Amino acid sequence: MSGRESRKAPPLEVRASSLHGFGVFATGRIRKGTRVLEYLGERVSHAEADRRYDDKDEDDNHTFLFIVDARTVIDAGVDGNEARFINHGCDPNCESVIESRRVFIEAIRDIAPGEELTYDYQIQREPSDPPNVDAIFACRCGAAACRGTMLWPPPPAKRARPAPRARRR
Repeated sequence: MSGRESRKAPPLEVRASSLHGFGVFATGRIRKGTRVLEYLGERVSHAEADRRYDDKDEDDNHTFLFIVDARTVIDAGVDGNEARFINHGCDPNCESVIESRRVFIEAIRDIAPGEELTYDYQIQREPSDPPNVDAIFACRCGAAACRGTMLWPPPPAKRARPAPRARRR
């Protein structure tokens, strides 16, 4: 057992959140660098994850799916733990870390008792997304730099290169 795995779990509780549904809150101080939780659930293929949620209303932004890699998705709706209740934030106090095909949530700054844990979901945009996808995945974090969506920002528009100008001699 490594030193990290043998440490006592950080003090947390799941309760109603002003951000969205339920959230995970620190009940004691959590230091920067602490591995807070592992994101647990059933490991399935992307095809199986798609099949499971194929009938889901496209306006429903609620998801417990976490992409591990090109082959694996964790469905925390099946055998998941409290990590599935950590909400998105544009100015988060945690981040997700993938290590050896496992997903961990780690504190990126000190977290005070009573503070809600958040991380940036960085949800990927898909070519098949509906036109209102940013509204569907609207962010309610309230951060000063809130980008308004849980989606990863779109790539910057490519600027057209100006046509070469003729030189006067």
